[in-house]
Amino acid sequence: MELPLPLLWLSVLLPVLLAALGSLSQGILRFSVILSALLFLLPGLLGLYYVGYLDAQQLRDPFTIGLKEYSLGSFSLLLDGLSLPVTLGISLVTALVALYSLKYMEHRIDELRREGKQVPGMGGYFVLYNAFSSSMLGMVLSSNLIQFFVFLEISLLTSFALIAYYGYGDRMRIALMYFVWTHVGGALFLAGTLFYGINAGSFDVLLETGYNRAFLEVGAEGIFALAPLLILLGLLVKMAVFGVHMWLPYAHAEAPTPISALLSPNLIGIAGYAIARFGLSLFPSFMKGAADFLFLLALLTIVYGAFVALKQNDFKRFLAYSSISQMGYLLLGISTLTAFGLAGAMLHYLSHAIGKAALFMVAGVFITELRGLRDMNKMGGLARVYPAMAAASLLGFMHLVGMPPTVGMWGELLILLGVVQAFNPLTPWSLLALSIALVLSFLMTAVYSFYAMRKIFFGAPKMGGGEEMDSFKGSVLLIAALGLLLFLLGGLLVPPAQGAVELLLEALR
Repeated sequence: MELPLPLLWLSVLLPVLLAALGSLSQGILRFSVILSALLFLLPGLLGLYYVGYLDAQQLRDPFTIGLKEYSLGSFSLLLDGLSLPVTLGISLVTALVALYSLKYMEHRIDELRREGKQVPGMGGYFVLYNAFSSSMLGMVLSSNLIQFFVFLEISLLTSFALIAYYGYGDRMRIALMYFVWTHVGGALFLAGTLFYGINAGSFDVLLETGYNRAFLEVGAEGIFALAPLLILLGLLVKMAVFGVHMWLPYAHAEAPTPISALLSPNLIGIAGYAIARFGLSLFPSFMKGAADFLFLLALLTIVYGAFVALKQNDFKRFLAYSSISQMGYLLLGISTLTAFGLAGAMLHYLSHAIGKAALFMVAGVFITELRGLRDMNKMGGLARVYPAMAAASLLGFMHLVGMPPTVGMWGELLILLGVVQAFNPLTPWSLLALSIALVLSFLMTAVYSFYAMRKIFFGAPKMGGGEEMDSFKGSVLLIAALGLLLFLLGGLLVPPAQGAVELLLEALR
């Protein structure tokens, strides 16, 4: 189905222009931020209506940039059941965090300037913020590998600048470390992309007639396996799975908190979406051969991230290691190569985006109102002073654990069904080993989540605090509560995701 107007392109490009105009005048900055937030919501709401409610198999923007004469294919934006949960997660989080940033970044910029640091003001921040948010939407909606890479590089440059200008601690060193690691991932992805496109004759992934299967005719064995291997390695670095995760705790913990709320739940998860989209549509035989390795890597990532999170005292660093563990769930669903598992992975992305954004936003409230408080050992009893933040945190942790009535329940249920389907039948001993691994993985998430909840909000109060700021309270509670609404909308999210995955899995049969 084709939209009558280029609404997807407008939602990606117009927020950057609005932020640039807003930076010229403080008087219109707030208006431009609110209008940009509405534009960020647009792709998610369009997908929910057309793909979820009207059962459109594919929603396409009418504007296409034709680059076939340069052997690059066509740049277009489209949305289907696979990308719907991811797009919706980015839309909701970027829109609400933009409103949250209005108060938070005023405090952070004033703090930096009192320290004698020369940093761009609110106008410069929102130009970078909107470009970063737009690039994430552009990646998920891209139909072409080169187009995806262009948006990927924009996300890298803008997030690097946001950390370098507005971050905490040794922010320049951390920003450079983040840049190097993610640039390595991007370079690997680009090398694989170029090898693919030169041999397939096109960089297009999604066509009007369906998925591009050109590379299947060339073959994916021998030297041609370099393309999927390099692309997969690059995306695993971007995803920060175990072994290539070292950069994430530093970057996500020391980024300005609104950017942490985008980096941890949104940006790294897009790499998982890309593995599902590109790997299964372009390299199905390679993905089938790598499935067992990805499954073991996923379990290791879940358990490692959970154990290290339990050892953290810094609230933001705790959330960063939790994100590593949560990426393991995403990879676990993908590794099953089943409709249940892949659909569950995409729904887990949505749940993690909402839950983790709410938790980072709560951390930001404590940083601004309690003189930079991040040490969980110095917290305790804060539910008495910050009841709304306690409620938002509880909902956030419920999203991570996958407890009803949050949308996380759908994701974890489908992932488990995918694992059962992928490994059935099993010998008794193999079934026992798999069951223990899964129980340990899922139990660890509950342990670190509610351990942190108890440590921060319950017990004897360790310090005082003021009243909750309404400018924070509304946006934090809203994003946490949205997961409850999306739980009820599971019928609009699960069937389209499974239908899109079934089309992807045709090449495996």
